[in-house]
Amino acid sequence: MIAVLLSPLYILVTLYLLRWNLWWFSACGAFFRKKWFRIVYSGFFLFISLSLVIAFFIREPSLKWFFKHLSNYWLGTLLYITLAVAVSDLIRVILLHCGRVNKIKLRSRKTFVLCGGIVIAVILSLSAYGIVHARTLKIRRYDIAIDKACRAGDLKVVLIADLHMGYSIGYRYIEHMAEKINALEPDLICIAGDIFDNDYDALDDPDAITAALKNLKSTYGTYACWGNHDIDEKILAGFTFGSEKDLTDDVRMAELLDEAGIVLLNDETVCIADSFYLAGRRDPDRVKKIEHTRKTPEEITLGLDLSKPVLVMDHQPKELDELAAAGVDAQLSGHTHDGQLFPGNLLIHLFWENPYGLEKRGDMYSIVTSGVGIWGPDMRIGTDSEIVEIDMHFN
Repeated sequence: MIAVLLSPLYILVTLYLLRWNLWWFSACGAFFRKKWFRIVYSGFFLFISLSLVIAFFIREPSLKWFFKHLSNYWLGTLLYITLAVAVSDLIRVILLHCGRVNKIKLRSRKTFVLCGGIVIAVILSLSAYGIVHARTLKIRRYDIAIDKACRAGDLKVVLIADLHMGYSIGYRYIEHMAEKINALEPDLICIAGDIFDNDYDALDDPDAITAALKNLKSTYGTYACWGNHDIDEKILAGFTFGSEKDLTDDVRMAELLDEAGIVLLNDETVCIADSFYLAGRRDPDRVKKIEHTRKTPEEITLGLDLSKPVLVMDHQPKELDELAAAGVDAQLSGHTHDGQLFPGNLLIHLFWENPYGLEKRGDMYSIVTSGVGIWGPDMRIGTDSEIVEIDMHFN
């Protein structure tokens, strides 16, 4: 319903940007004012603008792959086109009302062409940087001290989340991720949800992905919990279509993890090496759609020996104070992507208690990763794709 209500706004923005483009081309020279050029360029612009709708409805695999990639690049570029045009128009209006500005020069064709060229260059540069940077996988390191005894000694825990394996993230990137994780020689690997991107059939090579995940090496193994995108549902521009009654839990997702030797904790807790506990919580959004129940923080730690460290994987960084009060020592989360694209990394702080990084609540550490992969726009600007290495020290 929200997508239907927003669709007129998308159409208006698209037409406004097209008009702005045609104005600029017309100012550049007589060639660009020819009717055939305006028709061809308008068709090209509208084709790209509609690529996300085409990708949603098309079923042929190779064409769907093409339009999915095209629309993901377009969404990121559209954000910066809109911001750049809005900011430049705002600056122009402000300057027109400034007494000391030469209005004739400001309104001149030469000024318009020059400013438009600068705006286009900035947009293209940002988009190209964002596409490349999204595939630059970094290592983020945190040191934490937990005031409990752990028979296994200090732990090196690797946290990853938001792989979003599908059209944007393929097997080669997962192989690269596995190599970087293994180089860290971790004791424990935790995958905090959004392993898939809503569509198992979008995986480019399930066998190669399984092999890459199976190749992950650690002392105590690899554990995972589900995220809100680990479900089979139709998504258009971030909005879910269809009735929730039609949503299904694609068993192939769990089967892939099982074949890769990854232990799925779905509101479950395990004691590892008789030294520490690891729990995986159900995702609150996924619960609303198909699972219907989710343990409270008190239920998660009920019956545990709280003299031992308690680690909890929870895809969304929620209920921080409640988990701390229940005796949890570290909450490992993802979901936020740290906003993924500027200015999202600034706005994300308005919606989450801990939108990114390390924060302490009472005796509990909340650690939120920006994620290995990306969702929606195939870009990262102002944020990093990352693997988190956590050195846990115990008293």
